[in-house]
Amino acid sequence: MREKLRFLGLDVHAETIAVAIAEANGEVRSLGTIANREDSIRKFIKKLDLPEQLRACYEAGPTGFVLYWQLTQLGVECTVVAPTLVPKKPGDRVKTDRRDALKLARSHRNGDLTAVWVPDEASEALRDLVRQREAAKQDQLRARHRLTKFLLRTGQRAPAGLKAWTERYMRWLAQVRYTQPAQEVTRLDCMNEVEHMSARVKRLEEAILEVVKQAPQAMQELIRGLQALRGIAHISAVTIATELGDVSSRFESARKLMGYSGVFPSENSSGKRIRKGAITKAGNAHLRRIVMESAWCYRHLPRVGEKLRKRHQGIPAEIIEIAWKAQNRLHKRYVKLAVAGKDQRKVITAVGRELLGFIWAIGVKAEQANRRPIAA
Repeated sequence: MREKLRFLGLDVHAETIAVAIAEANGEVRSLGTIANREDSIRKFIKKLDLPEQLRACYEAGPTGFVLYWQLTQLGVECTVVAPTLVPKKPGDRVKTDRRDALKLARSHRNGDLTAVWVPDEASEALRDLVRQREAAKQDQLRARHRLTKFLLRTGQRAPAGLKAWTERYMRWLAQVRYTQPAQEVTRLDCMNEVEHMSARVKRLEEAILEVVKQAPQAMQELIRGLQALRGIAHISAVTIATELGDVSSRFESARKLMGYSGVFPSENSSGKRIRKGAITKAGNAHLRRIVMESAWCYRHLPRVGEKLRKRHQGIPAEIIEIAWKAQNRLHKRYVKLAVAGKDQRKVITAVGRELLGFIWAIGVKAEQANRRPIAA
């Protein structure tokens, strides 16, 4: 069967796709460039004939997975590959669309490419919404910084003991006045932007709550199970679930998930010399950020507060047990490293790395419970 397979290498851009093909007999040739449009892709695949014998690949990038879904619907088996793991010769510095397509086709036939996980369209849509909310939070932070720096520059100070961005703080901001008309206009514009960004974040969070209600049962169970962990409320759980997808099928072990998140130390060793550096930061930055934020909660003594107790309602006892074990283990880990005099950022990174292990364990349990047949 493999003798009949033909391997397509696609160098995809916003408007064009450079195509190369590697035949089973060893020949690799360029097929030119086609438009990155659905009708052009359909005509091209039809021209090649026998789509079930085609094996296409392209690099993950800003064009997303639309091409993957199009080719799959046409009956072509497609692989989206990790760009950083494509083999490259040390002295090869000439980079053109044609050469990139030829290299992809050749490497795909040789089995030298590493595939990335491709979500379905519903999961990708939810992930887009979650990342849009994350972008809105970043814009909100910038707007707040812009306002506070303006106040600082003009000598305005909040009353002592007044916590920033509370209702009392916003009432104080509304009472601030400037004698210079230009400064008053600047203050009003900054405040309007802060209020606009706050409303935008709230609107997106409400949209996430509604969309999650329509998500597949497996994802809802995973989101509910993750909320058993301290420091992971609903939005954090949705973020983790959308970035991970099917945990048990994607990651064979907790260590695989830790590596995917880029929280292992980098290493530059040679012979007997072992030299480790900063974490690799490879993989998913969105997942790494949300987990590290959650890891800060484990500096506190283990306890189940009112909010966490409410989140535990309806969650299987075995998942709650994993979450309680996480509280005890991660707090001890934090205390041990902090007493040893480690830098606090390194301590939180170490705690976050172990927290990923508990996230993996809960993900596997939640997915197993969802697959378990219902007793008659």
